[in-house]
Amino acid sequence: MGQQYSEISDKNTQFIREQKIFFVGTATKDSRVNISPKGMESFKVLGPNRVIWLNVTGSGNETSAHIQKHNRMTIMFLAFDGNPNILRLYGQARVIHKNDAEWNELSSHFTLLPGTRQIFDLSVDLVQNSCGMSVPLYSYDEDRSQLKDWAVKQGNDGLEKYWEKKNQKSIDGLETKILEKNI
Repeated sequence: MGQQYSEISDKNTQFIREQKIFFVGTATKDSRVNISPKGMESFKVLGPNRVIWLNVTGSGNETSAHIQKHNRMTIMFLAFDGNPNILRLYGQARVIHKNDAEWNELSSHFTLLPGTRQIFDLSVDLVQNSCGMSVPLYSYDEDRSQLKDWAVKQGNDGLEKYWEKKNQKSIDGLETKILEKNI
């Protein structure tokens, strides 16, 4: 049976630290719902009601576009080994770009990854645990290196050209503001 809480407990924080993958869900009133898998040591719990995650370059930039129109976000963690558990964090998010005043402070919580493009800052207003007994068991082998290798090969100029071509608008035509200066 699901249990709801107003903040992230120490037990939930430990569960989050043990997971290798999480999923992010966003949508605007009129957009498609986007669910995106994430990993790569990119998630930090800053307090009982605040988390941040480092976002790297991808084929699209739906999450950023959605958050700038409608700031609701859900993050889901699943236990693929050990005891079954599903943990969801609900709240309001902000996107922090490299040109934003908060970038230096928030990015200091991470080892920046090749292809880093933005940070999402989620103010959590609801935490929900549920059983997860239907989630299959999987074994973790290792992180993939292809995205890091590709980003290193692109370099900063190549990444910016890629963002210009592929990351400025969502599939629904919403702006991501990734290349705006003085955001």
